[in-house]
Amino acid sequence: MSRESRDLLALTLIPGLGPVRIDRLIQAAGSPSGVLSMSQSQLTRVEGIGQQTASKIITTRADAAGFAQQELETVANAGASIVTIMDEHYPELLRAIPGAPPVLQYRGTLDPDSHKHPIAMVGSRKCTIYGTEQAARFASSLGSAGFTIVSGGARGIDSAAHRGTMDAGGKTLVVLGCGLGHVYPKENASLFDRVADTGGAVISELPFNTPPTSENFPARNRIISGLSLGVLVIEAGRRSGALITARHAVEDHGREVFALPGRVDSSASGGSNDLLKSGAHLVTDPGEVIEILERSAGNLHSGARTIARSPAARTGRNHSTAPVSTPEPIGDLDPISRQILEALAEPRTGDQLSEQLGLEPGQIRASATMLEIQGRIRRAGPCFERTR
Repeated sequence: MSRESRDLLALTLIPGLGPVRIDRLIQAAGSPSGVLSMSQSQLTRVEGIGQQTASKIITTRADAAGFAQQELETVANAGASIVTIMDEHYPELLRAIPGAPPVLQYRGTLDPDSHKHPIAMVGSRKCTIYGTEQAARFASSLGSAGFTIVSGGARGIDSAAHRGTMDAGGKTLVVLGCGLGHVYPKENASLFDRVADTGGAVISELPFNTPPTSENFPARNRIISGLSLGVLVIEAGRRSGALITARHAVEDHGREVFALPGRVDSSASGGSNDLLKSGAHLVTDPGEVIEILERSAGNLHSGARTIARSPAARTGRNHSTAPVSTPEPIGDLDPISRQILEALAEPRTGDQLSEQLGLEPGQIRASATMLEIQGRIRRAGPCFERTR
């Protein structure tokens, strides 16, 4: 791990510093190392950093390097890994959201090439048999069609989605509301091991030994949405945390939200039925999810049309998927994507594109990710290049 990545890890271990404050501090100082050498007066000039927080940074940063080293050793001894937002293999969709986690710890495989097309599936812990059946059906079909299913590892819908994906030979990501040193819920220990062993990952933005407390889970939900192209709510009551994930998707991340209709007299479906009233996409089979994503800004890979017509996607049965076809044009390009394609008459890095087009790096990363998913551009080392 580079020095800057270590210093970024150290910043996350200072009490009172969350993703937004850390981002503002780095913008002011120029680097994580710069933050650790700022004076108190410099710190207090950063938005959101008052005298109390500045004093806490000053008094704890001397020990921060030691804490970071201990954290690295703890994670390594557990067979886990750490990736920072400064690293190339940090998830690109997540990198582009407001308040993206500076650091992720994970067990398993967290590789952009392995998880190119993630879709979140969420719902209530207290679900019905209908809910678990539909979670397994959708997860099995989408997982076998090449999509990575993202969920929270909780009882109920989450667990059914993870299991359904793996049973179909697909990959899944679990986003925890605690550190990797804890298993929550405890009965899912074997499930999480299976996720890590089958090409997926168990992920947390929290320090390794952070216990599962109620305040951690709402923030966890933004990561589930941020990692994904869209959020599918299988079955959720009106107080379900799944609705927080859906709200992040719509209000903060610009992602599509889908919901399955449920019984009108069932409290288990009250929240998901309300989403449908509010404009979420009503879906009754997995192929509809793919078709809607395809129509909305071309957020899918080149084989989406073929997969959407396949028996597995259409019926929810675990048939083998159709082969990926040659890339097809998907809808009209938005202005930023068009600018990026025009600028890629020759290969360029993300920083070069940002400077040439006068756009923020986050805008470049988000649009480039979508173009890569469509098959219009590809990565060649640190550069992007057009495929056609």
